[in-house]
Amino acid sequence: MSGREGGPDAAAAAAAARVLESSADYRVLRRFVPHDHFADPAPGAAIGRAVVIDTETTGTDVQGDAVIELALVVFEYDTASGAVLRIVDVYDGLEDPGREIPPSSTAIHGITDDMVAGHRLDDARVEALLQGAQWVIAHNAGFDRQMIERRMSVFEKQRWACSLADVTWEREGFPGAKLQYLAIHLGFFYEGHRSEIDCRALLEVLSRPLPSSGEVALGVLLRSAAESRLRLWATNSAFETKDVLRGRGYRWDAARRCWHIVISGRDAAVEEATWLKSEIFGGRQVEIEVEVLDATVRFSARPGLRRRRML
Repeated sequence: MSGREGGPDAAAAAAAARVLESSADYRVLRRFVPHDHFADPAPGAAIGRAVVIDTETTGTDVQGDAVIELALVVFEYDTASGAVLRIVDVYDGLEDPGREIPPSSTAIHGITDDMVAGHRLDDARVEALLQGAQWVIAHNAGFDRQMIERRMSVFEKQRWACSLADVTWEREGFPGAKLQYLAIHLGFFYEGHRSEIDCRALLEVLSRPLPSSGEVALGVLLRSAAESRLRLWATNSAFETKDVLRGRGYRWDAARRCWHIVISGRDAAVEEATWLKSEIFGGRQVEIEVEVLDATVRFSARPGLRRRRML
């Protein structure tokens, strides 16, 4: 009987792992075993519902490529602590994109033309799973949200959180924010790049306490995602200021021909506006555009609420 089946080899492997873990010279990685139960709710706890999603696609062009696999893992959590409680439903579906899947994409996720032939995502099932969910979570929401919103408009109505962008992983002691890096740092490994296992692995990461703060990762994520961001547009800034803006972290929008930056928190936005007026506009009174990005539009291709403001 093999160790994977729980026989004598497994017991010997577990004993060897304990010996290695007792030494500072070794770290042990355990294979991730998907499970549905994480914790029991505390008495009187307010329970929320959220959905982790992941897509596999024909490529990385959010405008031209297509979704060929979508997975949703619906789970309950303690709204006060962020503790993950249990998975309540799962959906994983394939879709024929109507064209060949590039070999370079198949090399990543293993999905072939034959596997998706004749398949279509179940729109009604997906919409039903989103009912009652306070959040949709993806590890790279800037990609997954734009890809799936082109395919299913129901996702436009949801509040989205990004576990890649909304948790300061490096500050918590992680060497990188790629999902497999996070898993390894937390002591487990998995064979990724299929939608459902990626969703389950992400939920496992989010269920763990963060090494530095000790807070549950999901709680940190949702608290950050709930904060509206403000995008400041350096409207009519002089060409000569481009290097200063770039050095400050501003990005160029070619369509609008304007530099912009996203700021978290109104105090930080006021500070940034003061800097803009002093360093870019020479202290003179100017009008700029401020865009409010809440969780219903963040990571999408759709604009937030825009207002003109005098500096």
